[in-house]
Amino acid sequence: MRTKGVLILIVALMLFGCNQDEIKENSKIRENNDMNLMPIPKEVNLTNNKFYINEDFKLSVDGKIGEMVTTNSTRFLRRLAGRTGLFLDQDFITKNSNDKSAELQILSKGLGKVKLNVDESYSLEVSEKGIQLSANNENGIIYGLETLLQLLNSDEEGYYFTSCKIEDEPRFPWRGLMIDVSRHCYPVNVIKRNIDAMLATKMNVLHLHLSEDQGFRVESKVYPKLHEMGSDGLYFTQNQIKEIIEYAKVRGIRVYPEFDMPSHSTAWFIGYPKLSSKDTVYSIERTWGIQNPAMNPASEYTYQFLDKFIGEMAQLFPDEYFHIGGDENNGIHWKDNKNIQKYMKENGIKDKHELQTKFNQRILKILTKYNKKMVGWDEILQPEMPNNIVIQSWRGKKAMIEAAKKGYTAILSNGYYIDLFWDTERHYLNDPVLENENLSPEVEKNILGGEVTSWAEFTTTENVDSRIWPRTAAIAERFWSPRDVKNVDDMYRRLEMVSFHLEELGLTHLTNREMGMRRLTNNENTNSLENLINVIESIEGYTRHKREGLKKYLQQSPLTRLIDISYSDAPVARKIRKATDEYLSGKNSALYFTDNSEEYLKYELKKLSENHKKLKPIIDNSPILKEIEQLSENVSIVAKIGLEAINSDKKYSKSQKEKLLKILEKAKEPIAEFENRIIPAVEKLIKNSVKE
Repeated sequence: MRTKGVLILIVALMLFGCNQDEIKENSKIRENNDMNLMPIPKEVNLTNNKFYINEDFKLSVDGKIGEMVTTNSTRFLRRLAGRTGLFLDQDFITKNSNDKSAELQILSKGLGKVKLNVDESYSLEVSEKGIQLSANNENGIIYGLETLLQLLNSDEEGYYFTSCKIEDEPRFPWRGLMIDVSRHCYPVNVIKRNIDAMLATKMNVLHLHLSEDQGFRVESKVYPKLHEMGSDGLYFTQNQIKEIIEYAKVRGIRVYPEFDMPSHSTAWFIGYPKLSSKDTVYSIERTWGIQNPAMNPASEYTYQFLDKFIGEMAQLFPDEYFHIGGDENNGIHWKDNKNIQKYMKENGIKDKHELQTKFNQRILKILTKYNKKMVGWDEILQPEMPNNIVIQSWRGKKAMIEAAKKGYTAILSNGYYIDLFWDTERHYLNDPVLENENLSPEVEKNILGGEVTSWAEFTTTENVDSRIWPRTAAIAERFWSPRDVKNVDDMYRRLEMVSFHLEELGLTHLTNREMGMRRLTNNENTNSLENLINVIESIEGYTRHKREGLKKYLQQSPLTRLIDISYSDAPVARKIRKATDEYLSGKNSALYFTDNSEEYLKYELKKLSENHKKLKPIIDNSPILKEIEQLSENVSIVAKIGLEAINSDKKYSKSQKEKLLKILEKAKEPIAEFENRIIPAVEKLIKNSVKE
C-alpha cells in the first residue's frame, strides 16, 4: 500500500466454510472492518467520522451530464435502497438538478466517452456534513459512485458512509475481460450481468470471442449462412449486439469483437466452404483443441469475402479495435493444398509463419479501410507487420515486452487465463509491468494493460459466473491500483465482501454452486458436501482435455459434476494453510478467530475428520457422486492426521513421521480431477512435529 494516505485495513477473514448455524454458535469470529474497497484507490485519507444516511438522502447532479451519469446515479440510488431497505423518495435521475441541499453532490466537468485513454480519474470526499464527488468527465463519476457504494457500512446507529478523501485514477487504460461465447453460447442477460460486474470492479473493455471451430455467434446479413449453418441456432442477432454495446457504453465499457482467422475457423466453412483450404464437407466441431481447418490465404475469394464481412461488422461494432485472433494455426491444410504450396513458391514464402504474415497484412489493409485497428494474439508479432497493431500476449510476457520495445502497443493475458484454475493469489501477483523489469517510460506506455480470458470449453450459462468471479475482481485491482498494492491476505479479505456484493448485480457465482450441490445430492442436506468442496480444488491446467481412459468431453457433454461447481481457490483449505503457518510460527494474529490459529485449526480439522461419515450415505444414494467417495474418505483421514498432530504431546519419531508422510503422499493423487488442498498444511504439521 502507499505510504501516503494509508488504508488501515484489519486483516480479517470471514468463516466462509462454516454454515450459518456454525457461525451463530461460534462467537469467536473476526472483528468487523469499515474499509472493503476493491480496487484500492490511488490515494486514500481516512478520517474518524461517519456520514449517516436516512430516507431523506438525495443526490444532485451538476455540470455536463449525459446518460452515463443519469443512468448510473439512478442505479446508485436503487442499489443503495436495496442494501439498506430505506425508502428513498428520489425518482429516476434524468437531468441536472443542482440541489444544494442534497447530501450527495455530483459534479461532472465533461461528457463521458467510451474510448481508449479517456480520463477516468475522480475525487471523492465523505465528511460528517455530506458527500462530494467530482470528475473531469462522466467516466470518473461512475467509478466514484462504485467506490462510494463500497464505503457503505452499518452499526447500531444505522447505515453510514465511512468518511475519507479519495483521489483516484487507473494505472492502466485497458482493463479487459474476454468472454468466449463461441464454444458455449450465453444469452444476452448473462453478458449484461457480467458488464455490471465489470463496472463494479472498474473494468472498461469487453472482448467478445465470437467465432470458433465450435460456433459462429453473430448474425450476418451479408453472409447469412455463417450464423444459420454455423451456430446450431445459438447466436446474437445484430439488434442484440447493439443492445449489449449500448448497455456497456452507458457503463463506460468498450465492446470489441474477435473473429478468429485464419485458423479456429471451422464454423465459417459449413456455409461457405470455398473460404477453406481443403475441399471437403464441414460440420460444427464438437471437440476441443487445435484443429486443422484454416482459411485459404492464396485465394482472392477469401479477401473479397472478408472485406465485405469486416465492413458489415465494422458498422455493427463502433469501437476502433477489431480482433482477428491469429493463433494456433498448425498449417496442416495449407501444407496439403497444392495451390497454396504453389502460391508460396511463386511468392518466395518459405513457411507457414511468413504465409500467415502475408494474410495478416491483407487483413490489416481491409481493417484500415474501415477505420479499425488490428488486435491479435501474439502469433501475429512478425518482423514484417507494422507497429500500428495491438499484440495480445497469451504465451508469455516476453512477447509483450518485446512488442512494446519495438514500438507496438500490447496487452497482457498471460497469467490471467482463469480457465487454468489457478488460485487468486497467483493471478493477483502477476503484474503487467514489474518494477524490476526496468522498462523505460516510453516502453511502459506501450503496455496498455491486460485482459482476463474466460474460455468456454467447460462453462455454461449455469457456471460461467463462478468461473469468472470473484477472481476477476482481484485481477481488476491489479489493472487499476498502484503497483505496490499487493497484500495478499488483505486482498482475500476484501474479495469476500466484493463477492457478496456482486450478487446484487444478478451474478450467480454463489447461488448456482448451492443449486448444483442440491442437484448432486438429490436435494439432501448439502452441508457435508459443502465441507468437502471447501477444501478440494480442480487440478490446474488443461488436464480435463486429456482424460486417459475416460469419456472424451464434447461440446454437448454435461457439465454438472462436482468438478463443474468446484473452486479454483478452495476457501477453507486456503485458510487452513494460512492458519497452519501462523500456528507454527507462533504469531497468532487472530486472522480467523479472536483467540488464535490453533483453535481455528482444531475446529476445522475436527469437522473435516468427521465429514466422510456424514457424506457417505448421500454418496451411496447419488451415483454421480460415487467418483468422489475415495476423495471424501481421504480428506477425513488427512484431517484426522492433522488433528492428532496438533493434539500430540510428543514429537513424532522418525519412523512415525515417514509413515504418516507416505499416507499423505498417497492422498495427493488426484481423484475425479480433484486435489486435496489441506495436505500441504498437514505435511507441515507432521514435519514440524507440532508440540514439544
